[in-house]
Amino acid sequence: MTLITGHRGARNLWPENSLEGFSNVLALRVDAVEFDVHMTDAGELIIIHDATLERTTEGRGPVRAISPEARRTTRLKHSDETLPTLADVLDVLVPADLPLHVELKNDEAGDPYDGIVAKVTTQLFDRGLAQRSYLTSFDVSVLKECRRVAPGIKRLVSVNTASAERHGGLSRFIETVDELVEIVAVHHDLLEAEWALITDLLPLERLCVWTLNDEAMIAKWLERGIGHLTSDNPDKAIRLRQTFASAA
Repeated sequence: MTLITGHRGARNLWPENSLEGFSNVLALRVDAVEFDVHMTDAGELIIIHDATLERTTEGRGPVRAISPEARRTTRLKHSDETLPTLADVLDVLVPADLPLHVELKNDEAGDPYDGIVAKVTTQLFDRGLAQRSYLTSFDVSVLKECRRVAPGIKRLVSVNTASAERHGGLSRFIETVDELVEIVAVHHDLLEAEWALITDLLPLERLCVWTLNDEAMIAKWLERGIGHLTSDNPDKAIRLRQTFASAA
């Protein structure tokens, strides 16, 4: 059965990476929840996708430069909420017995945050979430640091055409990450184009396709039996999966 992940707290249904989204997505009975973590110069772990504030908040500038005081008053767009911390989000998700896909982001220059792995994994262990979490990244060096710091927490790598090319091509990339991660999350365009190559190297249960929001595309990948599917509209994906199961 394909497992459905709510992307950024189901950002097409509720404000992206918001506590409202993380709370409400649980009622959809998703199989996992995905969210993004940046770190500020003050050491706070902030839940936001971009390395800058403009797209999803009413603030401006790089995430890393925001102070704790400013963070507590910076509102998310289309929401009364302010920017949540990792602790805020984990407090919402702790009661739910489902996997967390915790993406460790890089800063506005594309560089990893020094110390972010240790800070994130400490919070996961402190809340008893390590065994049901995946540490995820596009950056292989970050995932190697995750393995070094917290070898007991599972890992997921994301890849698209551009990031595969930076590693010398898709075959070489998969060879590089094969023993590093449990799941390889592939952008749907790349997975479609290289389906034969990828499925020759990795079993379906280790593959995740992202990010699918169109019902026809969701249905196609469900029919293929992909192991994991990430969506901004997990309600659609869950409904289609139920329809396929009823028809079987």
